[in-house]
Amino acid sequence: MIRDFAADEIDPLAIGAWILGTGGGGSPYLAQLNLKQLYADGKFCRLIDPLDLDDEDYVAVVSKMGAPLVGQERLVDPAHLARAVQVMEDYLGKRFRAIMSVEIGGGNALSPFLAGALLDLPVVDADAMGRAYPEAQMTSFAIGDLKMYPLSLVDCRDNEVVVARTPSWKWMERISRTVCTEVGSTSATCKAPRTGREVKDWGVLHTVTKATALGRAVLDARAAHADPIAAVLRHEGGQVVFKGKVADMDRRTTGGFLRGTATLDGLDTDRGSKLELAFQNEWAVGFKDGEAIVMTPDLICVLDTVSGEAIGTETLRYGQRVTVIALPAPGVLLTPKGLEHVGPRAFGYDLDFKSVFAA
Repeated sequence: MIRDFAADEIDPLAIGAWILGTGGGGSPYLAQLNLKQLYADGKFCRLIDPLDLDDEDYVAVVSKMGAPLVGQERLVDPAHLARAVQVMEDYLGKRFRAIMSVEIGGGNALSPFLAGALLDLPVVDADAMGRAYPEAQMTSFAIGDLKMYPLSLVDCRDNEVVVARTPSWKWMERISRTVCTEVGSTSATCKAPRTGREVKDWGVLHTVTKATALGRAVLDARAAHADPIAAVLRHEGGQVVFKGKVADMDRRTTGGFLRGTATLDGLDTDRGSKLELAFQNEWAVGFKDGEAIVMTPDLICVLDTVSGEAIGTETLRYGQRVTVIALPAPGVLLTPKGLEHVGPRAFGYDLDFKSVFAA
């Protein structure tokens, strides 16, 4: 089924995707404005159910790549995302049937809509993470050992690069990240093209619908003067991890990533304790009084305690009162192969994964 994606779905999608982004994917605010302007200009988006793709259909997989903090300074142009798709089509000598995001997290959830509106391509109701992750090998397609090349990369200075072949997902990450860093740590990319069969077999399905429904739950709670965080927890089956106030932020852009640690002083039932949240674009591990209590691939989400608005690793500030919650991860990330790609050791932490949802 293909349906119109209505203008009144833009804000709920952005709110839900910002929560599912676990601190990364970039703030959706600028992408929201871009997409609303495209709609005002008469360019609209359609949403296609992944199960309705033909097995032989070609699907473009797009995202902004780089450090989220840089994305606050160098604004995203929908034309660059569209151009990355066109560069890939020219390289392949084939046309895409549809377009999807590599991650449903943050602003990248809107990336295929920006490109799709310009290219008149429907957006697939799926992604390859069910959240956001910083590196190429941290996708369901990589877990499925699908082909990792070619990749196209476009920036605002008219640089256009195609990575034609690499021997592994980690090499694709290494090469494309180096190019991205050289052009200023932000760029538009079209990842390795996927067939309809590959999307159905290895994509995380119906995540656009999921993010939009989550955003609506938050908006409904606000309208009813109810607790939006409680609404998120009910909607997603999540758990509160920590309540506190931001006491310190150590944040740096290096190697094309935003890395660092946020320190929270506990409030309410967590008063007297500290939580340290380590991040690489996204929140990766949380240490309460030195003990790891929450870790990837569980979704670690930092929300404004009053509004329920997600707070990204690039926007967290001293003094903010926040609630840290955990949401369940997609099943593919919890498999032994999945944990090799996205578990705590994939981020350099010598920890065995323990879910907050474990019995």
